[in-house]
Amino acid sequence: MELEFWGAAQTVTGSMHLLRVNGYNILLDCGLYHGRRKEAFERNKNFPFDPKDIDVLILSHAHIDHTGNVPTLVQQGYDGPIWSTSATRDLCAIMLRDSAHIQESDVEYVNKKRARQGKTLFEPLYTQDDALEALTLFQSIGYGRPFMPVAGVQAIYRDAGHVLGSASITLDIDDNGQQKRLVFSGDIGRKNLPILRDPQPVEGADFIIMESTYGQRYHESPGQARADLKQAVREAVDRNGKVIIPSFAVGRTQEIVYALHQLLESNEIPEIDIFVDSPLAVNATEIFRLHPEVYDRETIGFMNDIGRRDPFGFECVRYIRNVNESKALNDLTKPAVIISASGMCEAGRILHHLKNNITNPRNTILFVGYQAENTLGRKILEGQPVVPIFGEEYKVKAKVIKIEGYSAHADHNGLLNWLKAAQERGDPRQLFLVHGELESSNALAQAAREQGIPQVHVPARGESFAL
Repeated sequence: MELEFWGAAQTVTGSMHLLRVNGYNILLDCGLYHGRRKEAFERNKNFPFDPKDIDVLILSHAHIDHTGNVPTLVQQGYDGPIWSTSATRDLCAIMLRDSAHIQESDVEYVNKKRARQGKTLFEPLYTQDDALEALTLFQSIGYGRPFMPVAGVQAIYRDAGHVLGSASITLDIDDNGQQKRLVFSGDIGRKNLPILRDPQPVEGADFIIMESTYGQRYHESPGQARADLKQAVREAVDRNGKVIIPSFAVGRTQEIVYALHQLLESNEIPEIDIFVDSPLAVNATEIFRLHPEVYDRETIGFMNDIGRRDPFGFECVRYIRNVNESKALNDLTKPAVIISASGMCEAGRILHHLKNNITNPRNTILFVGYQAENTLGRKILEGQPVVPIFGEEYKVKAKVIKIEGYSAHADHNGLLNWLKAAQERGDPRQLFLVHGELESSNALAQAAREQGIPQVHVPARGESFAL
């Protein structure tokens, strides 16, 4: 049995791990890599293996850095099953098509300028037709229900508490007569956050592939995050400015809307127009409403408290699909909160909102999620005075704020607690840390060794291990 790491290895995005066992090739996740545009396109386009050789694809959750390159895989010949939880399948039905639409739209926008300059035109990584073709291969199953992805391997999903439908994947493997259990953590959520249940522990793991996004960092408390959000909104109102929130359409947007709902109900912030300007976020919110079975008790209680309230719908919030309505937000003259995707400012409508608001000192750019290296969001967050948007330079004069407490990833302590629970329920021999920048992964690796894991690895891209 051999394990190869081809994505999210010493970096955060592009999750993709290949397990070779008994003549079968099992791919865990197939996410988009984000980074410098040309490098990212080439890496996403050119797989380090033949997609036709993959027997089965198993997805941990719907975020684009875990699923966004599935249409490319199918486009290049993969035709096997794509396993996911039911909620992940529902989210992918909108997210993969939206990813394709954004790529097509962004390429069209850029190509107008390149055509005038006589430059070679770009092509999207994949199209909406490719995304639709990929969706025909999905097979969904609920948490805790065993399934057989290939002969000799039984799989089961456990709730990872990270985003709607997110899961850790347990693989019970008959490796030439030897029984082995491999666990892929997926992205591990945080305890005591609103909307979703806490992560479930895993049992009996011999080998673990584990995320390490916040392997050396500590989150502020949910209470502090609420206080920071309140302060950001109140200050923007005082300055007669806008709060621009780049947010992942799935998970983070719904959490921020729910938090604003609570702040408004308790009169902690003045009434302010809130716009969710992302067709994907609008559609994703509808899917959230379809899956209350994964909500935690707090959210269920909020819904049932007064006349079956909708956590994501209230008087001040407006969901926007129409392009002209989105453009009209540029002409707003009163304070507002605009939540838009993508969360790392790499594509979509958020680019237009940044372009039109980043040079105004009355406005606030509020980050509520992780910003990967070389993304526009990271450049803004690091304090670069001038940033490129659609190939043009813009001075950053808006106030830039980061709230850590809304992260859906477990921090250093949360990751170690998840690992400790796995140790208490098994005896892991090897731990592979992925989905983290090298410094974060190394910090968590040292802590895991001190916690008693015999072998801890931080694999590089392309590195393989015999299990």
